[in-house]
Amino acid sequence: MKIHEWGAIEAIAPTYAKIHFNMPNLATWIRRKDAKWFRPIFGKHPEIKVWNALNRKVPLEKMDGLLLTGGSDISPESLRQKVVDPSLLSKDMDPERDRWEFEAVQEALSRGLPILAICKGLQVFNVALGGTLKLDIKGHNLPEQRHRDVQPLRSAHRASHRFSKVNSAHHQAIERLGADLEAEAWCAHDGIIEQVKLRKYPFGLAVQYHPERSRTYELLFEDFLSRVKNAGKASKR
Repeated sequence: MKIHEWGAIEAIAPTYAKIHFNMPNLATWIRRKDAKWFRPIFGKHPEIKVWNALNRKVPLEKMDGLLLTGGSDISPESLRQKVVDPSLLSKDMDPERDRWEFEAVQEALSRGLPILAICKGLQVFNVALGGTLKLDIKGHNLPEQRHRDVQPLRSAHRASHRFSKVNSAHHQAIERLGADLEAEAWCAHDGIIEQVKLRKYPFGLAVQYHPERSRTYELLFEDFLSRVKNAGKASKR
């Protein structure tokens, strides 16, 4: 056996793989350059098996939660809108990842699994539910914003998680909300949607900022991962 990159044991032999399904299982797609942000978070929860679709095939039907993370722009074939100027989109799009994430969203929704979506993940979640995007915005990807919580937020009183300031590292944003999504927080100076939740759903939260980059957001992750663990317990009964 070998040590998985998140700290859990990853077995090579198929017989060992069955052991993982007695643990809560979390599906995600995390780029190599982003792994350093998530490693400390997952390290606190060795009882959760993290399946990174970047590195291996993920049996979605066995998962207990879905984490959608940051990345390049959604490829045009997965968008629900016409791309008038393709030059606005990033050059490192990943259609394979997009196809996997849209499939994973539908599987998670069909089973009522907890979903946390971050940055690009928010955009995928919105598009998967029929929403559209602003394909290029200014003032949200400045060097001083990417790793520091300097962007003021305006949050709804009913917001499940509230932060006065957040980081910002994106050039796209929600234009039209997807079905049953409700905005919970907006950028204070231009009204860009920064946080949404899925109405009448156990846990479906999406944020445009990067909570993995600061300990300020620990309670958000604890909330999500506790729900993944509960979903795992329920599925094993």
